[in-house]
Amino acid sequence: MKRLLIIEDDPAIMAGLIDSLKSEHYVVLTARDGERGFESAQTENLDLILLDLMLPKKNGEEVCRDLRAKGIKTPIIVLTSKSQELDKVVLLELGADDYVTKPFSVREVLARIKAILRRTGEHQKTIVNFSFGDKHVDFKKQEMSRSNGEIIVLGNKELKILQYFAEHEGEVVSRDTLLEEVWGYEAFPTTRTVDNYILSLRKKIEDNPAEPRHLLTMHAAGYKFMQNPPEIQQ
Repeated sequence: MKRLLIIEDDPAIMAGLIDSLKSEHYVVLTARDGERGFESAQTENLDLILLDLMLPKKNGEEVCRDLRAKGIKTPIIVLTSKSQELDKVVLLELGADDYVTKPFSVREVLARIKAILRRTGEHQKTIVNFSFGDKHVDFKKQEMSRSNGEIIVLGNKELKILQYFAEHEGEVVSRDTLLEEVWGYEAFPTTRTVDNYILSLRKKIEDNPAEPRHLLTMHAAGYKFMQNPPEIQQ
């Protein structure tokens, strides 16, 4: 399921967007000010951001500019009441992918979201083979081995977690994202389930699980996988 973040301080607009997006089976996250939205955009694994311009604490132009400056490439659709052509040009130069002028129809917003997700989805590929350190994984064959030929046995969920990290290498992935993407709608009471699987996976892929170099914990955010940690890059 695609994950969208709405950064909007108008309760009526927010409620309408949430209802419409959920009816289209999107996972919807929200933030009511620019600072919180900026943080969520960095720590959550997102497919698209709907960003209002007139926000408390940090305005939309600053959010868009600062996200791009940090290398966040998540598509951004700006929600703006500005109608001057210059303003729209500036938004695109700041890194926005598209904009919708208020008042807007929900159908128009949905159409623009689908167009951008369709366009960005064309460039996404499923990783079949992945190497890190002295290990190689063939996800199609569900096999993992060391360079010396030793086979490392991974469970089905461990393989799915590792493949998800491989496809999002270098990104911060939250526990909720892993639950949704790996387990789907199966019932697990807490995100502690993810932590237990991460501990198990580290024992199999890290040379020293107590001091991981590839599968890193990001405090209060989730996890990040590094294919080539800085100290071993060539």
